[in-house]
Amino acid sequence: MPAQPFPVSEIVASQRPHRKDAARNYDALLAAAREAFAENGAEASLEDIARRAGVGIGTLYRNFPTRRHLFESVYAGEVNDLCRVAHEVAELEPWEALTSWLRRFVDYTVTKRAIREALNNESEIFLACRDSMYAAGGPLFERAQKAGAARADMDFDDLLRMVAGITATNFLDDAQRDRVLTVALDGVRAAPTAAAPPTESR
Repeated sequence: MPAQPFPVSEIVASQRPHRKDAARNYDALLAAAREAFAENGAEASLEDIARRAGVGIGTLYRNFPTRRHLFESVYAGEVNDLCRVAHEVAELEPWEALTSWLRRFVDYTVTKRAIREALNNESEIFLACRDSMYAAGGPLFERAQKAGAARADMDFDDLLRMVAGITATNFLDDAQRDRVLTVALDGVRAAPTAAAPPTESR
């Protein structure tokens, strides 16, 4: 897959501070927020996020004036990571590339679920993230289909909805979630073509 700019990549680059120390704090806050939202949902304490990042609450507010700014930046960062992973796995075999990307997509859905209600589906950043995600993962799925590794009677949107639906379920632990996901992906994989029976010699 040739490298290409994604709308979300431009958003992430424009938000990140240029000064090294400010960029370190910004990255630490995003990592801490991602962790806190996954654990505690959208109501995670901003003071706790600042503490996890090792900065003061004033530094958090300088980077993210409102909770919504923080939500959008975390969300954009997750989608940008998905785009990056799509490039990293593109040289793998088609089925391995697709499933490697989908397993990273599962991690993204945890963050998305935590802050989903705070984001407007029609907002500019949400639409840019959605377009970027489809532009990054769609070619991996199409490549797997062309290689005969993925079934042809579904599209990329079907696949993402299936995986997102699975990950929205409450599991006993990550191991159970991974087993269920593996079973579901087995259903996406194209059945091998049966070899023609040998012709009897006369």
